[in-house]
Amino acid sequence: MRRGLKFIGWVVGVVAGVLILLVAYFFWKYPDVDRPPVMKVEASPERLARGKYLANHVTVCIDCHSERNWTLYSGPIIPGTEGKGGFRFGKEFGFPGSIYAKNITPSGIGSMTDGELFRAITSGVRKNGQAMFPIMPYPSFNKLSDEDLYSIIAYIRTLKPVESTIPETELDFPVNFIVRTIPTRHSPVQAPDPSNLYEYGKYLVNAAACSDCHSQQVKGEVVKGLEFAGGMEFPFPEGIVRSANITPDEDTGIGSWTLDNFVERFKHYAAADTATLEAEASLHNSFMPWVMFSGMTDQDLTAIYKHLRTLPPVKNKVEKFTAKGE
Repeated sequence: MRRGLKFIGWVVGVVAGVLILLVAYFFWKYPDVDRPPVMKVEASPERLARGKYLANHVTVCIDCHSERNWTLYSGPIIPGTEGKGGFRFGKEFGFPGSIYAKNITPSGIGSMTDGELFRAITSGVRKNGQAMFPIMPYPSFNKLSDEDLYSIIAYIRTLKPVESTIPETELDFPVNFIVRTIPTRHSPVQAPDPSNLYEYGKYLVNAAACSDCHSQQVKGEVVKGLEFAGGMEFPFPEGIVRSANITPDEDTGIGSWTLDNFVERFKHYAAADTATLEAEASLHNSFMPWVMFSGMTDQDLTAIYKHLRTLPPVKNKVEKFTAKGE
């Protein structure tokens, strides 16, 4: 009897030891990315201008990393909060835990080297080696050109320092383990010539991570065949808002939109005053940062339109808004 119990104890000990070794190996192996590159980004006037444009109007880094005024349509940025972080992406939005946008002003990133910022933006790994949940669309940012990445880094270094205390992200099991396998190494990318509207439009659509919000997802994976076809749900106090189908389907997407229709849809919010934004918000709000995207140039919006027109049309009628209780 004692011998049998001793044997069982030995087996349990061996199994426990193997499991500990496997877990240790997993944490040693992942995230499987390179060390931060050694670099010093020169903050030239051209880079600062490009970085400001990208971070505010294309990649919209400032969107998630600031406070937004949700009494107005599309939640414009509250002046003075640019980059301070703190927004919580929680289970009410369908996320597996509580994910907080970090402070990207010099108060939050002052201790990070340019190489550590570069790795965080492209590979999704923080200075301490922690893998980031891809609500920060680093898989898309990994496909930005190095020059655009340098410009973003240079620009956010110039943000006004804002002190803020940001809670640590808490992910549910097993996502807290799975997230360590998502970061990937960075491979240099060459930006297409802006004169090639179709290819440059594809580059911009990736930079703006349009697919992330305009595709239905299940457990973080885009539903095959519904890429860009809309339907992702965003809960608001007044009800559920869903992203639009932006494929060129004639009936349910943007197939009937002219280029002018598309550009004007964005530019409408460049001139919208507070009263207009309040009126639109009173009907239902939108998680899409229209006010920020309205700052894109006509040329870039044209390129995005041209690329979207090349996507496979997907017939997917989206009910834009469902009032609470319906």
